[in-house]
Amino acid sequence: MKAVQVRKAHDLIVTEVEKPQIINPSDVLVKVKAVGICGSDMHIYHGTNPLATYPRVVGHEVTGEVIEIGKNVSGLKVGDHVVVEPIRYCGKCYACRKGQPNVCEFLSVFGVHEDGGLREYFVLPEKQLHKVNSNLPWEEVVLAEPYTIGAQAIHRGQVEKDDTVLIQGAGPIGICILKLAKLQGATVMMTDLSNERLSFARENGADVVINAGQENILKAVSNWTNGVGVNVVIDAVCLPSTFELSIEVASVAGTVVVLGFDSKPSSIPQLPITKKQLTINGSRLSNQFPKVIELLNEGRLKHNGLVTHTFTLNEVKEALNFIENHPDQVRKAIILFG
Repeated sequence: MKAVQVRKAHDLIVTEVEKPQIINPSDVLVKVKAVGICGSDMHIYHGTNPLATYPRVVGHEVTGEVIEIGKNVSGLKVGDHVVVEPIRYCGKCYACRKGQPNVCEFLSVFGVHEDGGLREYFVLPEKQLHKVNSNLPWEEVVLAEPYTIGAQAIHRGQVEKDDTVLIQGAGPIGICILKLAKLQGATVMMTDLSNERLSFARENGADVVINAGQENILKAVSNWTNGVGVNVVIDAVCLPSTFELSIEVASVAGTVVVLGFDSKPSSIPQLPITKKQLTINGSRLSNQFPKVIELLNEGRLKHNGLVTHTFTLNEVKEALNFIENHPDQVRKAIILFG
């Protein structure tokens, strides 16, 4: 079968590998139907993901069809459509015991620490697969994983109805966060440097959009909230400066959610954190799959133009080059399998 393998930085091939077989009774063999290309896949390709090992079959935004099941599989059958929950966890460490397997001490991520979904078939345990309605297009369900990133950020921010929320960054993850925030009944401001991205955010429910290169965000938030500040700030830009701004614009008793992996320090004074009694939460990966699958199956989550480009497996190099060279044209690109 064909697989896309990054052998080392900037060295990607479509190669022939052995088709995987069911070994454990809880295993499921899946034929891949679609894979989303994520920023982290691009980082692995560029050699800038510190967590990845090589060689690696990338791809963690994956959907497909069940081809074969192990003898102990009870919740899935041949022909079911599924999406991948890309985390393997121990179930015993402190994080797992606290209900946060997404930061398991022994975490292994599909497509990062182990081979992922950019191949014709894969085998995973049943617990890492979630059934979706078979009448949903592959282009819709392949977005389940990025939606869970948005759902996790909303969960970590404890976003509730009528909360004011500032999402910094209107890229694909920012839009996923927006969709989940609006489903919670929040009022949302979004910032970005791209007017095209901000226009798309407006189409997808953003109540206020601000070009951060043209307006003062602190002043805009103050005017929008009558000086109160926003209840929840979610930083999907992930720069030291945007983290610093998050602390400034948060309201009393507000929450700041951080998604970034930037190792450069931010300059954050203690005073506003203590004076406003802020909560600062990191948000990594997700444990929100059941909620997102329910929303997908109910038709309450739709990409609505988030998917802008599709490629075949044999065009994967062209896909990565296009994403790299035309970032302003691509919201989300996916690889469709035959």
